[in-house]
Amino acid sequence: MPVSQTDIDALTADLATLNSAIASGEKQVALGAQQVTYRSIAELIDARNDARARLNEAYAEFNGVQVKSRQTRLYQSGRGY
Repeated sequence: MPVSQTDIDALTADLATLNSAIASGEKQVALGAQQVTYRSIAELIDARNDARARLNEAYAEFNGVQVKSRQTRLYQSGRGY
């Protein structure tokens, strides 16, 4: 599904709302049509970081740039027993 300018505007508004809530110390914010209450400021910061990542992905998709997903590789060394 292509990203529209209204999607980017909505994500930008959500990001601004989360930033102002972090600055004021509030844990209850209105994102779009829903009211969200976070348990802690750390959870609010995680939500802000997630909104920022989604906004960056939306900008990249809107501009036609492919976004690489982050991969974590785990290695195990040892004798195997």
